[in-house]
Amino acid sequence: MTMTVLRIDASARKTGSISRDLTDRILAKAAAPTIITRDLADTPVPQVDETWIGANFTPADDRTAAQKDTLALSDALVADVKAADTIVIGLPIYNFGVPSALKAWIDMIARAGVTFRYTETGPEGLLTGKRAIVAVASGGTKAGSEIDFATGYIRHVLGFIGITDVTFVTADQLMIDADATMKSANAQLEALDLAA
Repeated sequence: MTMTVLRIDASARKTGSISRDLTDRILAKAAAPTIITRDLADTPVPQVDETWIGANFTPADDRTAAQKDTLALSDALVADVKAADTIVIGLPIYNFGVPSALKAWIDMIARAGVTFRYTETGPEGLLTGKRAIVAVASGGTKAGSEIDFATGYIRHVLGFIGITDVTFVTADQLMIDADATMKSANAQLEALDLAA
């Protein structure tokens, strides 16, 4: 069975980006024959606006041609996630949280009735059976600390849409001790098992 990997790059930097480097190295280990790439620096995802909300909450059969066009990018982004067995996300921590480009992507794929649904017992993710690997880079924020509002958020939102198998590869606090940080990140990469 062939594996399909969806790669999401969220760093605004092209040169010298640690999250992009980690993502490159994760994909090299995966050796997936099919890789779908969404570089949010090359092709920014627009912010959700009133027109988008109106289209999204109109029943699919009742949408106008203009509403379908409004949702076309969102539909394509959702299709990427549905097609993937593994999602690899490059996550630089900006000001203690996720980059706005990544938040915009999340807003486009977290859709009631499409990637999750509400039930009598609470929300239920619809994109089960997938894995996510998140490559985290930060200058000063320690991953998992009380000032890290990025990794917990990304784990929660992935679980919300049904992706509960989430692994982090972290290169955090690069501005404090880059050598130790990269040594740790390299060890995490070495231990990463992508055979499953």
